[in-house]
Amino acid sequence: MPEVIEDYLNKIFCGDALEILKRLPDEIVDVGVTSPPYNKGENKKGWLVPNIKYSGASDKLPEAEYQRRQIGVLNEIYRITKPGGSFFYNHKLRWERGKLLHPMDWLRKTKWIIKQEIIWDRMIAGNIRGWRFWQVDERIYWLYKPKGKNIIGEELKPKHALLTSIWRILPEKNNPHPAPFPLALPLRCIYSVMDGKKKGLVLDPYCGSGTTLVAAKILGYDFIGIDISPEYCGFAEERLKDYKKEIIDAEEEIRKHIVVKTFKERKLKGEFVGRYAPMNKIKEKMQDKPKNKRSEIRPTILKIFE
Repeated sequence: MPEVIEDYLNKIFCGDALEILKRLPDEIVDVGVTSPPYNKGENKKGWLVPNIKYSGASDKLPEAEYQRRQIGVLNEIYRITKPGGSFFYNHKLRWERGKLLHPMDWLRKTKWIIKQEIIWDRMIAGNIRGWRFWQVDERIYWLYKPKGKNIIGEELKPKHALLTSIWRILPEKNNPHPAPFPLALPLRCIYSVMDGKKKGLVLDPYCGSGTTLVAAKILGYDFIGIDISPEYCGFAEERLKDYKKEIIDAEEEIRKHIVVKTFKERKLKGEFVGRYAPMNKIKEKMQDKPKNKRSEIRPTILKIFE
């Protein structure tokens, strides 16, 4: 890598995310994962937890300003991401005086292609009131930067895609950050899109306690972290020094990325693959049918191989 990029690698920058992102070179990031402050107003509390406050940052901006700022941050991340790169953006649905505030409100105003909305089923939630059903879900938006005219991107390997779009993962415990996500979450994002790539750069512009950075280090990738809080930056630095202690947890997630038998293997063995059956199996079915029934099979064959 050019020396100017190496100056940023495997470091945590303490400061405002938008300002630091503006200093980074174009098209250097392969994948990013983050969860920004949700702008919950610092006054939302429930039966289980007090109101959440972040060290060194306010979480009570006017909503219009908050959304403009998020658009600015996401567009800077788009600039520094390589064509074909991905960014996973964790947020949630919020309500203010009965009005729904949805992440799509500002995501559609960014330069990114919204590739998928993933539901993170946390199974538990801290803020519990009776105005609505107990909200235990958050959202992870898979954002994609097109490579040329390809707005779809590369296909995931089956062992990753089979994990589905609903991720049931418990929140992190015993973490000094007030709103950390579990190691399995960024690990799943990074591993799924980077599997097979020996080198890569991972970004987290709101790195907090350093979970994304630890996931990147365990998987053997370079990283850049940004956080406005000196306290959280210090904790993340110490956590990275002891990252090997978290390898066991990482292995538990990696073991979930498995497919017993691929589509190709099932097809070759003549097992169920829907309408994409091998031609020899179709011929066998035709031979088993009475002559007056074969005409019913032919349209199906034509449809399969159109």
